[in-house]
Amino acid sequence: MREFAEYTEEELLYYMGEAYAEAEKAYEKNEIPVGCVIVWDKQIVSRAHNTRETDKNALCHAELSAVNSACEKLDGWRLHKADLFVTLEPCVMCAGACINARINRVYFGAKDERYGAFGGFIDLQTEKFNHMPVVIGGVMENECARLLQRFFKNLRARKY
Repeated sequence: MREFAEYTEEELLYYMGEAYAEAEKAYEKNEIPVGCVIVWDKQIVSRAHNTRETDKNALCHAELSAVNSACEKLDGWRLHKADLFVTLEPCVMCAGACINARINRVYFGAKDERYGAFGGFIDLQTEKFNHMPVVIGGVMENECARLLQRFFKNLRARKY
């Protein structure tokens, strides 16, 4: 039986705020501004942001880096008591990592209509995996979406 952390609204905003701070770090590095934290027993055990451009590696999404760090810190791949907070709905690759790592809950900010795998573009929740995290979207949605919009607006302005 899965254990579910219960968060107050203040706690939800705190953890997503920490993920947002990671997204701001990505923004400052000219990376797509996505940030992530993983919480275990109401303690942040890992944090990460996108570094695909910096590391020149397609796997360097915030969620994958945070899952990897949490596994190392907790000395195991089963993150069944962990909740993942991320500023953008996970893509298929990152959603797959959440499923395979047995993440308890995924909280995301902005919906991703182009690549999101928890209802934005496709919905892996409708598939019959042996584990599926509980997924809650829309936490600090406006703030997370605005940061992404600002990034892409600035990116387009630099290209033209």
